[in-house]
Amino acid sequence: MHRRTFVSAAVATATTLAAPMVRAQTLPAGPVRIIVGFPPGGGTDALARVVGQKLSVMWNVPVVIENKAGAAGIIAADYVAKQAGDGNTLLMAHINSHALAPALGTKLGYSAERDFAPISMVGITPNLLICNADQPAKTVAELVALCKSKPGQITFASAGGGSAQHFALEMFKLQAKIFALHIPYRGSGPALVDLIGGQVNYCFETMTSAAPHVKSGKAIALAQTRLQRAKGFPNVPTMAESGFPGFEATVWYGLMGPSKMPPAMVQHMNEDVNKVLAMPDVKEKMDQYGAEEGGGSTQKFADFIKAEQKKWAKVAQEANVKSDA
Repeated sequence: MHRRTFVSAAVATATTLAAPMVRAQTLPAGPVRIIVGFPPGGGTDALARVVGQKLSVMWNVPVVIENKAGAAGIIAADYVAKQAGDGNTLLMAHINSHALAPALGTKLGYSAERDFAPISMVGITPNLLICNADQPAKTVAELVALCKSKPGQITFASAGGGSAQHFALEMFKLQAKIFALHIPYRGSGPALVDLIGGQVNYCFETMTSAAPHVKSGKAIALAQTRLQRAKGFPNVPTMAESGFPGFEATVWYGLMGPSKMPPAMVQHMNEDVNKVLAMPDVKEKMDQYGAEEGGGSTQKFADFIKAEQKKWAKVAQEANVKSDA
């Protein structure tokens, strides 16, 4: 009787001690780097820091953000694709590196489908269609009418040829059947400076970048580009509400690792990112950035990326979108 009790206790103790070991085997040992393909201060960097700080506490290892800017996120994606599958190097993936660049047929040193293990969506943000206060058209209907009355004379800035903002414009031009002049810039910063200064008339810009200018009154928001209104801009109509059913042109961010990562580690990370995104203070920050619908399964994230690639490849072909890279 005593022997059975002793054996049972020993087994229970061994099982208890083994649990942390099993957990440790599905998490990276040592510091983790989250690679961001853009400079500090942008939306990708901001979301990576919010998630990384929480994961550092949860995993009890340093999680550092490393910026490898260039080629609209392609350089960072190429770097992470070639890293070991130990989970110590992750990527804050972006629509540019994993949907738009493939849609454009850009020659890449990685396969967006085969060289990465999707971990979790972090957030989806709309673009805002904005102008400065001096522009005559301040609704989408008025803007369409203006473009049709002055074909090729109304200018739209973007963060660069082949950017998410450029793709949003091309989708608008296709659906509205208008001819407008695209003015590519090297990034959102200079595009917004010229928009506010009146050098260009309109632009689609990420909510993260445009929000401060809209809230300060320097820019006016005509519409937003998700099917439902973002919590941060409940009074700005969607493009769908403005006469363009199904119009959705988002910017999205998600955590990925190299494809060589063990499936158990990917799953464990997915569960932890979902826990982070459910934290009230994280949800509050995500709302501030206009980032919604983060979390979900790894398969949901992978399916979303495939759908985005297909959608934007169609737009690229129909509108003959070319990258300026």
